[in-house]
Amino acid sequence: MSDPREDDTLGGRARRYAKVGRAVGGLAARVAGQRYLGLSLDKQKHAEELKQALGGLKGPLMKVAQIMSTVPDMLPEEYVEELAELQSNAPAMGWLFVRRRMASELGADWQSKLESFEKEAAAAASLGQVHRAVHPDGRDLACKLQYPDMKSAVEADLKQLRVVFSIYHRYDQAVNPADIHKEVSDRLREELDYELERAHLDLYRDMLADEDGVHVPEPVPELSTDRLLTMSWLDGTHLLDWVDADQETRNRVAVNMFRAWYVPFYFYGTIHGDPHLGNYSVREDTSINLMDFGCIRIFQPLFVQGVIDLYRALQNGDRNLAVHAYETWGFTGLSQEVIDTLNIWAEFVYGPLLEDRERRIQETDGTMYGAKVANKVHNELRRLGGVTPPREFLLMDRAAIGLGSVFLHLKAEINWHRLFHNLIGDFDVKTLEKRQTKALKKAGIVRPD
Repeated sequence: MSDPREDDTLGGRARRYAKVGRAVGGLAARVAGQRYLGLSLDKQKHAEELKQALGGLKGPLMKVAQIMSTVPDMLPEEYVEELAELQSNAPAMGWLFVRRRMASELGADWQSKLESFEKEAAAAASLGQVHRAVHPDGRDLACKLQYPDMKSAVEADLKQLRVVFSIYHRYDQAVNPADIHKEVSDRLREELDYELERAHLDLYRDMLADEDGVHVPEPVPELSTDRLLTMSWLDGTHLLDWVDADQETRNRVAVNMFRAWYVPFYFYGTIHGDPHLGNYSVREDTSINLMDFGCIRIFQPLFVQGVIDLYRALQNGDRNLAVHAYETWGFTGLSQEVIDTLNIWAEFVYGPLLEDRERRIQETDGTMYGAKVANKVHNELRRLGGVTPPREFLLMDRAAIGLGSVFLHLKAEINWHRLFHNLIGDFDVKTLEKRQTKALKKAGIVRPD
């Protein structure tokens, strides 16, 4: 049965198509023109125009653009540089509109259920906005309210994204994005389900309970619905406020970020797939507030085993183990040349972990983390006929590149090798599976296939 509160209708989608069609249609026409008609395409200019078009839209297409800008090989370098500048802050809904939305979620007497509620949004993002509030018991709260018609927007934008992907694949066959579209689709649909996000909050509070350097909000179920998530408010400041701190302080922030992302992954097979600057903040003691749990990826334990196998393969020069790791992830029919090319990217990602010394995450010049290496890999894969990356790679790569950019901003100098080995030293896939099963059951989450 459809949700009477949600406009997920043909008319709703048609309105969304009209909004995004100009941006996507322009992209399709110009790329196709270059490919089939020999027309000249100024990628830099077109990328700037695309960024302007997407930046004016609320909703999932802007979020997809941000995701694509952080995943190597998915877009030409010109597009990556422009789309990376897209910020989540969009114009917020006005008070009259917010008041109606809150009434639809908590009832006409919703204001009596709170001591206070700030009319102005504290933050406005691509799928919803956050308002500060106070619980009758005095607790400071964050009320995350979803924008209207997001189901229509998601389905419309995903259809347009499929068009973009199919055009790019005809134009450039280095990477087949078919499974990537499936992954984006599943994750975006999940992000609309605030009841699932509340379960993710419970999961992360459990997984990170022993991490003093990481804080996770506490959900307030009685003030939450599938489109309103109310949780405790966490005070902190923007990461970029810390880039001029002393080296020791910046290193502590980086270590806390590393553990916030990778303790859940290596201990529970789960990763926060959105290391966007707006999704965490830093406390005065350099600990991290981790927020926004809509984009969470839960992996099969063998996938995590493959990540560690590839590390061991690079560490020991074991080519057969590297092939085994790629096959564990779903790569098939790999030629020797394709394996060599994939290893170029793997050696870049694992590079800081392989050296037992203090170092920066990237020791070459430039602020685009991994862009040159990704471009080299992309060109070589295109020459070799391309690959179809497993869908799980999307958020793994996004997390790795996003966190690498954070460490680059902080100019952190850390022994990444020892930090990593503290996590995987006694890794056992059966232990991970038991730990993951217990945590998911406690949070009421079903492990995905």
